[in-house]
This record gives sequence, C-alpha cells and structure tokens, in this order.
Amino acid sequence: MDRTERISEEIKREVSDLIQNHIKDPRLPDFVSITAVRVTKDLRYARVYVSVLGDDEKKKDALAALGSASGFIRREIGQRINLRYTPEFSFKLDDSIEHGMYLSKLINETMGQSRDNRAKGPDNDEKDKVD
Repeated sequence: MDRTERISEEIKREVSDLIQNHIKDPRLPDFVSITAVRVTKDLRYARVYVSVLGDDEKKKDALAALGSASGFIRREIGQRINLRYTPEFSFKLDDSIEHGMYLSKLINETMGQSRDNRAKGPDNDEKDKVD
C-alpha cells in the first residue's frame, strides 16, 4: 500500500467520524457513509465518495451540507492528521451500494422464478412428446 492510499484511508476514517459525531447540519440525514476517498499524488485535493440512503432530494441536501462543511472538515483534518498540505475536499455521490442492492434484488427475483419453474416440473406437453 503506497503513501497516498494510507493517507486516503486515514482521511476516510476521520471524515466519517466528523460526519457522524461533529457536523450538526439538519440537511445531513442519519444514513450517510463514506465509501472511498481518493487523494491526488501531491495531496492538494481529495475527492470523497459519499453514499446516502434516501431519495434524490435527501442526496442533494446531503451533498449541499457536506459542501458547506468542507472548510470545517478541512480544518479538522489538518489538526487530526499531520500533513504538509491539508487537501481541499470535494464530495461526490456514490450510488454503487444502491446499484448493488438493485442487482441483488434482480438476481433474487430471477432465482425465485427459476425455483418456481423447477417446482412445477415439466409441462404435460413434454411428457406426451416422449416415445
């Protein structure tokens, strides 16, 4: 694991703590999680991927709240992690968890249909075709 990956993981841990315990914005829903942090090689910028449980309005509000709190987050990260440069944060919505849940639902539905078809057995027409 290289240096930027270690720093990304540490920033992810600290930003998660800040969101859960220190940011008191009413636009921020209870179910916000940091899925990944990508820091540039020069450590000047960090893109934080956020997963928000809720409708599109809640997601938009959560991104607005995080954008408003980015200065606070940057200052806190600067105090918590000893870096030469504290990165500027940008927050991006990560819908991979929702996409995975959707795919899982489709798989379960498909598997349920195939189980139902096997439980019914072969059609009577196929039995008549056999000599």
